[in-house]
Amino acid sequence: MTVTAPTSVDLRPATRATYAAFIMAGVSISSWATRIPQIRDALHLTPSRLGLVLLAIAGGSIVSLVASGHMVARFGSRRTVTAMAALLTLALSGAAAGYHLGVVPVVLCLFAFGFANGAWDVAMNVQAAVVERGLGRSIMSRFHAGFSVGTVAGALLGAVMVAAHVPITLHLSVTALVVGASTILAVRAFVPDGVTEESSGGGLRHTLRFWREPRTLLVGVFMLAFSFAEGAGVDWIGVAVIDGYQAPAVVGTLAFAGFLAAMTAGRWFGPLLLDRYGRVPVVRALAVVTVAGVLLFVFGSTTPVAIAGALLWGVGASLGFPVGMSAASDDPAYAAPRVSVVASIGYCAFLSGPPLIGFLGDHVTVIRGLIAVAVLVAVATVVSGAVRPLPAPPATD
Repeated sequence: MTVTAPTSVDLRPATRATYAAFIMAGVSISSWATRIPQIRDALHLTPSRLGLVLLAIAGGSIVSLVASGHMVARFGSRRTVTAMAALLTLALSGAAAGYHLGVVPVVLCLFAFGFANGAWDVAMNVQAAVVERGLGRSIMSRFHAGFSVGTVAGALLGAVMVAAHVPITLHLSVTALVVGASTILAVRAFVPDGVTEESSGGGLRHTLRFWREPRTLLVGVFMLAFSFAEGAGVDWIGVAVIDGYQAPAVVGTLAFAGFLAAMTAGRWFGPLLLDRYGRVPVVRALAVVTVAGVLLFVFGSTTPVAIAGALLWGVGASLGFPVGMSAASDDPAYAAPRVSVVASIGYCAFLSGPPLIGFLGDHVTVIRGLIAVAVLVAVATVVSGAVRPLPAPPATD
């Protein structure tokens, strides 16, 4: 089986285009997240009902992710991201306007938003793996740092929009248009993935066989824990600071931005640690940092202490998802279906996380419910050995 690799000349524009795809994905998600508290208030949602509304994003992502390995193998990462960027533009704009009409339009648009994000995620990670292999350096987490840069930019812009009382519909609709148009233009520089549908298994039925691989499933469980930590931070830090510490809305948004900034720093400098110490020791150490940060956030006596906890939480959770993606892509011939599997399992955290935290919020408050994050990340250390790099295939004449 032959997997083509792009030349170094091709990789410079492809690298920039991959960063752009990650950054714009981050902008779209965090822009939506900055408006969750206001949309919650407009729709008069309890924590548990808000969790169910947010579940629509995860539901759309799961449906998309299950088939995305087949989609990317058949249509390529460039065409997949292009189509999903167009869908995301419509979905986010629809949610921005739909909340005036009630919960149902928001749920439907968020399902489409999640669907677009799911396939976009797999496609851009497949392209990132192609670029990483071509460059011969471990830069996957830096692409994910680009995603975090986008989330920080979206969060800071959201804080400005909230402080300036810019209408939700105007803010999110314009953001959706900018994200969609700029992404569609950027990904024209993507290089061929080098993996055809035939080499990825020949079709959806054969692609599903990767769900039976023990290592792939364990990598997915590892990613589930870290995705839960990341997703809970994105969805609930702002709400928890506002409700749990009686802080103004702008302070809650800035705490959320601080969490994202810490995650960005961890992802940018993470390759230095990974190259020196290896995947498994690094992710185990960061799991400890994550648990410490979450507990500090939950039990801190003041808002500044909680924000310090959010910063540790962000650093600790930073490398879990990109390391899992790299582990799934160790064998380039089967990167697309394996990334699809581990991403699908990881996104189960987004499926279960919002309603779980919301349910706990109704009984013990949202901020105490976040203890579940610390518990799950602690469990992740048990399966972290699965992300150890695969041995290089034997050389052939």
